[in-house]
Amino acid sequence: MSTRSYSKRIAMAIGVGYLIGTFPTADIVARQASGGSINLRQAGSGNPGGTNAMNVLGARAGVAVMAGDIGKGALACCAGALVAGPPGAHLAGTASVVGHCYPVWSGFTGGGKGVACSVGQCLATFPAYFPIDVAVAALAVSNPKLQQRAFTATLASSVFWIAGGLIWWAKGWRNLWGPKPSALLPLAAATTSAIIAQRFLAAGPPPKPGELSDEPAELTEPSGETDTA
Repeated sequence: MSTRSYSKRIAMAIGVGYLIGTFPTADIVARQASGGSINLRQAGSGNPGGTNAMNVLGARAGVAVMAGDIGKGALACCAGALVAGPPGAHLAGTASVVGHCYPVWSGFTGGGKGVACSVGQCLATFPAYFPIDVAVAALAVSNPKLQQRAFTATLASSVFWIAGGLIWWAKGWRNLWGPKPSALLPLAAATTSAIIAQRFLAAGPPPKPGELSDEPAELTEPSGETDTA
């Protein structure tokens, strides 16, 4: 395969991953759960993610949004792998997080924070580490000091994800059904983590206890560390 042809495949993998990431999971779930009366961008924390869906619409809607976002992250990686092999999987996974956070259909605004989408990316490209990722997240959630500090917990999980990628790449360890560990594994993890961190920082300070509501977002303080997806 020529360099030019392979470059086209890489570009296609990135484009496909991005488009999959823009799929409006939260909008569809909110429309079904509320009959179209609630827009998650104008309710609760204002974030179109699983946590806000759970707070505003209930546990079933929250789980549906999270599952959909995780699924589209994993699907993007699989599609990228089909188009451009292992590099395509990593690049498409990160591109799906970009699409989730900055969807073209809404002028590159109004997206989520990308955490659930990145979980799907990890599941597809780094399955050997995935149980550790889940354990780190569970510890963070179970710690009372971190329950209301989602950014801190997410940052810790990201550091372990990147470090794990570096170790698996250096050791050449097996990666279950994922692609063989390469430099792209920690690089993709670092890029995705940087995007998520930027989204948290851009969201501003977390709302104070009792400020979350189903009223339009302009009546409440913008979402911060208490909302993850």
